[in-house]
Amino acid sequence: MGSGQVTSSVPSGTSEFQGKHVTVAGLGVSGLPAAKALHARGAIVTAVNDGDDARAREQAAELEALGITVRLGDGATLPEGTELIVTAPGWQPGKPLFRAAEQAGVPVWGDVELAWRLRGPDAAPWLAVTGTNGKTTTVQMLASILEAAGLRTAAVGNIGVSVLDAVLGDEHYDVLAVELSSYQLHWAPSLRAYSGAVLNLAPDHLDWHGSMDAYAADKGRIYEGNKIACVYNVADPRTEDLVREADVEEGCRAVGFTLQAPAVSQLGVVDGILVDRAFVENRQKNAQELAEVSDVDPPAPHNIANALAAAALARSFGVPAQAVRDGLRAFKPDAHRIAHVADIDGVAYVDDSKATNTHAAEASLAAYEPIVWIAGGLAKGAEFDELVANSAKRLRGVVLIGADRALIREALARHAPEVPVVDLDRTDTGAMLQAVTEAKRLARPGDTVLLAPACASMDMFTNYNQRGDAFAAAVRELGA
Repeated sequence: MGSGQVTSSVPSGTSEFQGKHVTVAGLGVSGLPAAKALHARGAIVTAVNDGDDARAREQAAELEALGITVRLGDGATLPEGTELIVTAPGWQPGKPLFRAAEQAGVPVWGDVELAWRLRGPDAAPWLAVTGTNGKTTTVQMLASILEAAGLRTAAVGNIGVSVLDAVLGDEHYDVLAVELSSYQLHWAPSLRAYSGAVLNLAPDHLDWHGSMDAYAADKGRIYEGNKIACVYNVADPRTEDLVREADVEEGCRAVGFTLQAPAVSQLGVVDGILVDRAFVENRQKNAQELAEVSDVDPPAPHNIANALAAAALARSFGVPAQAVRDGLRAFKPDAHRIAHVADIDGVAYVDDSKATNTHAAEASLAAYEPIVWIAGGLAKGAEFDELVANSAKRLRGVVLIGADRALIREALARHAPEVPVVDLDRTDTGAMLQAVTEAKRLARPGDTVLLAPACASMDMFTNYNQRGDAFAAAVRELGA
């Protein structure tokens, strides 16, 4: 895998952007390559950015050296003469810049939309993935499967590699595995994936989208114009509803994935085997074995669902069954995603610091029993009653940390009053060691101590990675 880098050399041929006044909103991972790509195609580019920190100034200097105008600390004003805005995905639709653009009749694209429109005539098709949780893992699994089939591919999009870099770079791909956030989909009206998947839907980013319906509608954009398959989660009917609402190419099929035995046009699990009843001949009667559950690392239920979604997208592209098995065996998950840290005195310690919302935490909790749960952090407006009610029977005990731990404590009092709770009122660097120590005290042999915070980390840590590292370090200290 890998991708070429966008350069500032002018592409051959004429360009629809020649002489066009384009405003790039936001620098960072997406804004920098977007500004360079537009400038290389003859656009008159002005980059605007809310912040004026050291990183922004460094990026501004890089763009100004190319002759691009940059305005730092001014992301609200529409530059005079703007004919198009290309925005970083995280900029909210209600920002003054976009209200001014709407009044002036100026279209707004995201970096994904720009990448889609700048594809060459022989561009690689996109297998696209979205959902509240599991996107990155699924895209990485998909790329591993595609590679196992001998295809030139890359995992790109919301995964850290700019899709613009992949589309405009020197390397030629057969197919791209593309992770797309709801933000990116909101700003990508003309995107048409070869096949797309919505893994799940749960309340998230509602402050950005305004409502659950708007959030779901933006996720559902991934199905628009699909050519071969719209992949949905049988256990989440809202994802199938989005398929029904999508305008797709003639012959495109709805393909479900399920942890149960699959019906026709589904992938599922039978006796510990991942099987395909969608991309086989005579699917009314036949099923194709793809892999064993034990080939999925780790074989937690939500991760098996991720593997089935990846397999469905790969199979829609004609990948053989053996490549699905080989790709899943080769895949290794990123750190802090249900990662087994150690066993101490018969108790397993598992780091799922990436479970930063209630939906992800519930999926994590469903993978183990009994559990001593370490939870808490920044709730971001989340409510915890459903999570606690659905998970209560699995809990041996709970250790709460972080700024909004009271919200979880109150939900536990309502739905799991018999479960012992330790409430740690500290945010210093020793808090995680105390949390793990208290969890060890509550746990019995055969239990799992699970860090699945259901909250963001920034009240106590730089990010979820640092929180997971602190957990692992505390476990190792206890083990020593």
